[in-house]
Amino acid sequence: MPIMFQTLLTDAGLDLSTVRLLRHQPKGITDPFTLWRTNHDTFERYQRVQLAGSAASFAWPNWAAFTAVDGGRTLLLGLYRTWRIGPVAAGAIDPLGGHELNPMLYDQYGSELLPELAEYRGKLFIDWGLSYRAWNQRADKKLKPITELYDAYREPEFPGHLKVVKQMSEVPNLPSSWVTALRNAKGVYLLTCPRTEEQYVGKADGADGFWGRWSTYVATGDGGNVRLKSREPSDYQVSILEVAGSSATPADIDEMERRWKAKLRTKEMGLNGN
Repeated sequence: MPIMFQTLLTDAGLDLSTVRLLRHQPKGITDPFTLWRTNHDTFERYQRVQLAGSAASFAWPNWAAFTAVDGGRTLLLGLYRTWRIGPVAAGAIDPLGGHELNPMLYDQYGSELLPELAEYRGKLFIDWGLSYRAWNQRADKKLKPITELYDAYREPEFPGHLKVVKQMSEVPNLPSSWVTALRNAKGVYLLTCPRTEEQYVGKADGADGFWGRWSTYVATGDGGNVRLKSREPSDYQVSILEVAGSSATPADIDEMERRWKAKLRTKEMGLNGN
C-alpha cells in the first residue's frame, strides 16, 4: 500500500482543505525546476503571479509546489504559506518573459516558504495521475501516492544515443548528463511529424553536436529548413539514426545523411527538399 503525500501534510499539522497542489510544467525553453535550482528568488516571483480569472483556485492559505522533471516525473519543490495581494502593479514585468504584465489579467500573491516538509524538497516524487493539464488541484480531493524518495535529486541515466526518443519540446529540459552526451556526439537524426507522420533526416556536425542542432529547432521551430518553414509548426519527435565516429569528417557525415535519406525515401515521401 503506497504512502500518500497527504499523509505527510496531515502529520505536519496541516488541514488538507487549506492546501492547493500546484504542478509547474516547462513552457518552451522555460524550465521551472532549473529556475528553482539556480535562482530561487526568481522562481518564487514567477510562482507568485497567477491569472486573475483563476483566483478561486489560488487564493488558498497554502500551496504545495511541484514541478515536472525528466519527461513527466513529479517532484516536490516546497510548501508555501500564501495570500492574495491583488492585481499586479502597473508596469510589473514578467520575471521570465521580460514583458509587461496586464493588471487586468494577472494577480500578485505573497508567499513564504514553510519549514514543514523541508527535508523532502527536491527529493520526493509523487504520482500526479493522468490529468497533467489539471496542474492546480485540491489536496483534500486528489490523493497523490509517493513514488520515490532520495537523499538528493538523481537524474535518470543516459540510455545511449540510439535509445533517445523525445519530443522537441522536451529537449530544453533534458538532464544535464544527457545534454553533455548529446553535445559531444555528431551524426544523423530523424524528425517525425506527430500530425502527418512525415519524416525529415538531418545531420548534426557543428561544435555542439546533436544538442546544438536540436536547440536551433527549439529556438526557431524549423531549424532553418525551407520545407519546415512552410509548414504549420509542430512538436516533432526527435531521435538519432547514427552516431559518427570521433575521426569522422564533415564529408563522412554528409555521406551518412545521404544514405539515410535514401533508405527512408524522405526526399520522395518525406520532408527533405534535397
